[in-house]
Amino acid sequence: MNIKYNVTKLKDNSVGEVKDFVSIEEPLEMNIRFLSNGKWITENISITMRTPGNDEELISGFLFNERIVEKFSEITKIEKDGEKVGDYNIQNKIIAFINSTKNIDIGKLKRNFVTNSSCGVCGKTSLDSIEVIKNEKLDLSFPKVKKEVIMESPKLLMNEQSEFSKTGGIHASALINESGKTIATKEDVGRHNALDKLIGHAHRKKLIDNRSQFIACSGRLNFELVQKGLMSNIGLMVGVGAPTSLAIDLAKRFGMTLLGFVKKNSFNIYTHKQRIDFKD
Repeated sequence: MNIKYNVTKLKDNSVGEVKDFVSIEEPLEMNIRFLSNGKWITENISITMRTPGNDEELISGFLFNERIVEKFSEITKIEKDGEKVGDYNIQNKIIAFINSTKNIDIGKLKRNFVTNSSCGVCGKTSLDSIEVIKNEKLDLSFPKVKKEVIMESPKLLMNEQSEFSKTGGIHASALINESGKTIATKEDVGRHNALDKLIGHAHRKKLIDNRSQFIACSGRLNFELVQKGLMSNIGLMVGVGAPTSLAIDLAKRFGMTLLGFVKKNSFNIYTHKQRIDFKD
């Protein structure tokens, strides 16, 4: 599933407004229902961010891969649950009825599950916990970053990736100032881990200056990456890849400038373009 967003696109010093397809990202709360001592029990086991569609296959595969069920025949039926919600009018809860309880240890499941859409909302087990615990919106007057610095950011990110040059299979996040100086970079096989490492390091070393810095990430930008940036009051985030619909909506809501598809001669602005300096 995808949706079109209005995007400001810069390419070869030409700025224009276009409509761009964006992949939809929505949370899916996964539940199991089973008989225990003659009573029906419903347990919320995990939540993942996903592209809506094929949710029955998603929970079936998840239960099998995690060996909550050993055979697909142990899943007697799957039902969507709750009202249709949001901009896309979809149900974001699902229940799998299972007829075998020998592998069910709810405490262990909730401790161990790390569900993902290349991580997703790791370990969270309620849709209510998705909401950002943040009251204030960001000040849109800063940082102010020249377009040349934005287009240079993938190179700055790559220059600091010591492990990427060796393995080609690792992500990075970098804290960069408005002059194009890299303040700090952290790497990890997980995009979310790389950003957590960067933010943790920057706060411990008191490196963050929200008025003059932004964050660049090596992959696509989803809801949780934007959420992590917002919690540190980062006003501008750059992704080498695409943002998801939920990332854009969240950035728009709280005043973050979100950029994607950043290359040496082009990038897309999905929210709050006033932070970008287009002057030569």
